[in-house]
Amino acid sequence: MDNVFQRVYEITARIPYGRVTTYGQIARLLGNPRLSRIVGCALNRAPADLPCHRVVNRLGGLSDAFSPLGKESQRLLLEMEGVPFRLDGGVDLTACMWYGEEE
Repeated sequence: MDNVFQRVYEITARIPYGRVTTYGQIARLLGNPRLSRIVGCALNRAPADLPCHRVVNRLGGLSDAFSPLGKESQRLLLEMEGVPFRLDGGVDLTACMWYGEEE
């Protein structure tokens, strides 16, 4: 499991400033789209310097588990990077989704 976690951290570290990706997209980049829950578990235990705030759910939703204030903390960090949000409060994935190294 530690090897998978390390690969999640390596991918997360490459998400560009001002962009986001999803748990499922990281799982796809790992080679197994069914690992999205493992991605979430890994990010819950991630080093503090990792830009975990750039990972959202498949609908652009934020995480309640984000420290210290849950969704509010994650949103603030993303707003500071210029990430756009929809009127419903979710991230506008069409404007800022990162799919991987092809970009």
